[in-house]
Amino acid sequence: MQKSVRCNEGHALHLACLARREGTKRGFLGKKAAEASRWHDKWFALYQNVLFYFEGEQSGRPAGMYLLEGCSCEPRAGAGPAGARDALDKQYYFTVLFGHEGQKPLELRCEEEQDGKEWMEAIHQASYADILIEREVLMQKYIHLVQIVETEKIAANQLRHQLEDQDTEIERLKSEIIALNKTKERMRPYQSNQEDEDPDIKKIKKVQSFMRGWLCRRKWKTIVQDYICSPHAESMRKRNQIVFTMVEAESEYVHQLYILVNGFLRPLRMAASSKKPPISHDDVSSIFLNSETIMFLHEIFHQGLKARIANWPTLILADLFDILLPMLNIYQEFVRNHQYSLQVLANCKQNRDFDKLLKQYEANPACEGRMLETFLTYPMFQIPRYIITLHELLAHTPHEHVERKSLEFAKSKLEELSRIMHDEVSDTENIRKNLAIERMIVEGCDILLDTSQTFIRQGSLIQVPSVEKGKLSKVRLGSLSLKKEGERQCFLFTKHFLICTRSSGGKLHLLKTGGVLSLIECTLIEEPDAGDDDSKGSGHVFGHLDFKIVVEPPDAAAFTVVLLAPSRQEKAAWTSDISQCVDNIRCNGLMTIVFEENSKVTVPHMIKSDARLHKDDTDICFSKTLNSCKVPQIRYASVERLLERLTDLRFLSIDFLNTFLHTYRIFTTAAVVLAKLSDIYKRPFTSIPVRSLELFFATSQNNRGEHLVDGKTPRLCRKFSSPPPLAVSRTSSPVRARKLSLTSPLNSRIGALDLSTSPASSSPTTTHSPTASPPPHTAVLESTAVDRAGVESSPAADTTELSPCRSPSTPRHLRYRQPGGQAADSSHCSVSPASAFAIATAAAGHGSPPGFNNTDRICDKEFIIRRTATNRVLNVLRHWVSKHAQDFELNNELKMNVLNLLEEVLRDPDLLPQERKATANILRALSQDDQDDIHLKLEDIIQLTDCPKAECFETLSAMELAEQITLLDHVVFRSIPYEEFLGQGWMKLDKNERTPYIMKTSQHFNDMSNLVASQIMNYTDVSSRANAIEKWVAVADICRCLHNYNGVLEITSALNRSAIYRLKKTWAKVSKQTKALMDKLQKTVSSEGRFKNLRETLKNCNPPTVPYLGMYLTDLAFIEEGTPNFTEEGLVNFSKMRMISHIVREIRQFQQTSYRIDHQPKVTQYLLDKALIIDEDTLYELSLKIEPRLPA
Repeated sequence: MQKSVRCNEGHALHLACLARREGTKRGFLGKKAAEASRWHDKWFALYQNVLFYFEGEQSGRPAGMYLLEGCSCEPRAGAGPAGARDALDKQYYFTVLFGHEGQKPLELRCEEEQDGKEWMEAIHQASYADILIEREVLMQKYIHLVQIVETEKIAANQLRHQLEDQDTEIERLKSEIIALNKTKERMRPYQSNQEDEDPDIKKIKKVQSFMRGWLCRRKWKTIVQDYICSPHAESMRKRNQIVFTMVEAESEYVHQLYILVNGFLRPLRMAASSKKPPISHDDVSSIFLNSETIMFLHEIFHQGLKARIANWPTLILADLFDILLPMLNIYQEFVRNHQYSLQVLANCKQNRDFDKLLKQYEANPACEGRMLETFLTYPMFQIPRYIITLHELLAHTPHEHVERKSLEFAKSKLEELSRIMHDEVSDTENIRKNLAIERMIVEGCDILLDTSQTFIRQGSLIQVPSVEKGKLSKVRLGSLSLKKEGERQCFLFTKHFLICTRSSGGKLHLLKTGGVLSLIECTLIEEPDAGDDDSKGSGHVFGHLDFKIVVEPPDAAAFTVVLLAPSRQEKAAWTSDISQCVDNIRCNGLMTIVFEENSKVTVPHMIKSDARLHKDDTDICFSKTLNSCKVPQIRYASVERLLERLTDLRFLSIDFLNTFLHTYRIFTTAAVVLAKLSDIYKRPFTSIPVRSLELFFATSQNNRGEHLVDGKTPRLCRKFSSPPPLAVSRTSSPVRARKLSLTSPLNSRIGALDLSTSPASSSPTTTHSPTASPPPHTAVLESTAVDRAGVESSPAADTTELSPCRSPSTPRHLRYRQPGGQAADSSHCSVSPASAFAIATAAAGHGSPPGFNNTDRICDKEFIIRRTATNRVLNVLRHWVSKHAQDFELNNELKMNVLNLLEEVLRDPDLLPQERKATANILRALSQDDQDDIHLKLEDIIQLTDCPKAECFETLSAMELAEQITLLDHVVFRSIPYEEFLGQGWMKLDKNERTPYIMKTSQHFNDMSNLVASQIMNYTDVSSRANAIEKWVAVADICRCLHNYNGVLEITSALNRSAIYRLKKTWAKVSKQTKALMDKLQKTVSSEGRFKNLRETLKNCNPPTVPYLGMYLTDLAFIEEGTPNFTEEGLVNFSKMRMISHIVREIRQFQQTSYRIDHQPKVTQYLLDKALIIDEDTLYELSLKIEPRLPA
């Protein structure tokens, strides 16, 4: 029977016209409407096996049509109200029953019985029921005949084999007869003399023959049993079992695809073609992608597997995979767009009509309660499932097996396809994140459409409005207007910094001025400087939580953005990430200048020519995804190669640095990492691969020939070290900072090198006119004697005439002057920007280092590399100390070694002031005994709760409970050190020793949930229990508004306990609004689809937030169990480290932002009172006592 027919509107209209003219049966019939008691007269026309009905006899367009093939028609007695039954007795009723699942029967009536019987007969003929019955009978006969033929074939084959065996036996017997005849002829002369054998001898011979037969059978039985117990037979049995399991799994997968296509895709296509479509065809295509093609492919593969099973025990599968492999590329499109399809589906569910229709499809018994998202996820795991199956199959396939090589080839091809799919998903993950942020911004943001933009972090900061000098004290951190009006949602990317405001509706708007900051134009000022009155005042006003970003665009006036962080820890995280981004951009620009001058080898050429950065080797393997530095990401690598990448002077990817520092303890130790950093500081040339150094020195050796002896420089072994000022810039020296504008592909308008600073007497917000800056390639450096008093008396002249101002590390007699001014003396040579930079940095030290003078420094590129190496070491240490302080709190030896290294840097006599201050900042941060002194701890709260009077549940408001629950949950969640998330320690036997804080968080969750349940069960009357439930639901909703989803789950899980859920009388008293609100909360924190709704909610909310920790622990357990830490070759699985780091970074992002909620001891005393908690068994006994079980 044909289950469906495909036709368009033109076909239907043509058939309707034919039915009107040539229909087998035509006339008016009553058609029962959806309502039970209403009938409508329609004009029906039957044509072949299609029944059309029209609004009237003259209607040209059919109102509907029915496909009658396979249906049945039955008479039905009239039904209706008692009063109208007599009037309808003359009506003849009959029903058309369709064979399709889910299609309602068609109820019709007519005026005359004869006419009704004619209609029934015509419909019966149009249904082809007789033909179908005959077809079924013939099919049964055909199957029976086929079985007979197969049986006869088998019998014939058996007889043929028997005949062949008999022929062989006959030939053997003939040869034996001939041999016996010859023997008989030879012994004939002696037979006449022999007497008949003794009967006893005959018995002995018979016994001997029986024993020989028994021994032979025993020997063969032993051989068979030995083979059955042999490893080869066991391997074959396991191999066959794997094949049978694969066939069952493939059958189940095909069934799932069949439900996806026939239960969702095709019905939704029909719905999209309706008059009021709940979904468009484009959305249907975006949701289901090429799932229909995937189903057809796997149906073919499944049929091939079943055919091979019929030939068991000979199972040859390799050729099937050879056929399947070229067609599996269709999975790339599905996997690449899977996340987008789920997003389109989520958007479509906002339409009530579509959501209602989808729930109707999901209610189909074939779906077994599974949602559409579940079916869309099944194809994501099919390729890895094939790889695992082939891996197990090869483990039990002998090396000499006929299809061993074919299976290995299929496995390698599937692994390559899986790797490509994984890379494409990873590559689009960053793009999706950027697009998600871009869609949140009302005005849009074009820079987020750049694929080179990598998301770093986001969070809420307070922007301080611009104020005049001396009036900064009017602004207070505790000001409500400042918190409300100045709160900004900030997003940091590798190249840009976005500042947005949030409207009352929750939408984001970019600031009109300073909303998009290009980091190449920014300078970070982290700490206030003692010499600046404004900055000094701001430090006291804001508690040293402020930091500044000075923006100097090339085509506009400079301006300053002052931002406040909620805590010192979050300030350190923001400033560390911003400075790392700025340092990467500027350091790449500096290296480009240094290597381009007097050399044909540019930095991109150095990276491109270094095959170790993009080609696989025995100790490293790359993916096709590029990191933030446009270098392929590492998939697997040895520890040595990872340390080499960490200290490579040419670039430092932020995502690599975060991943390394989060997970290094899995594959190495902190002592090894610190030893490598110390080695790079003392011997920087070991950090650049030999190939790149050869390219560099080969092109520039003529320029430094007089300084090199035997191809070596006397300064290869460092005596001093200084990071380039551009890297530490205003991060280390807030006011007297150096701005370096470097030639960069990001901004071609910026000059090659522009050294500028603000004088001590000027404010950081001083505006420098861009027209006053000299052209970078035509600047002339001249030496003049300037009177100190003259400079101090005319600061404005310095700003305008000598812009950019002199660097604090540049002597006063070194000034830039405009070429258009006084004529340059011929003795004054024009120098390149790199040479000017070398002179400036050389004069900044406290004396020249022994062994070479300023002239050496001008062209000494090795000196630049040393400075870059020191910068790299300080950057890594700064990142390590500021964002991973727990490493040093738990390891005192590591802390002392880092202090010794930093003190060694400080003892360097040639260290620049900015470098000295940067090192001192790291030392100060590392020497702080308690960096979290401003944070509240759970132990402190427990001590503060020992107040004489305890509050009860009735006297506490829902707002007070929700706020204090949120405060407690965040305090417990924030206290978890990130190293506890590594190694699945919470699932080990010694979990309390390995992960004490995670276990404390789990215990706190259980205690809060038990408290909610116990409080409800304490009431004896129904109304009080119902009121308690409504109050706790209100508390959960306030927790949702406070972004405390852990608290929401604590309360909803308590309400779903069997002891409370079974109280039907109590729940009957709960209002409908409360029940609807609880359903909404449960849907938000539901574990369905791996917490799909909760993940989407967390993605769209801003910190502070308390997520449900169990969701992340499940993700980490899935990663840990599914992927090994090391490959078979002993390489570190860095892709796994990257996935772990991504989850840990998300957790730490929520940990770092604290709530601004005041602690109320009276409330926390109630929440932490364990005396109020009733154990699970007692709760259930109370529940049975309150509402006993009903008799069966």
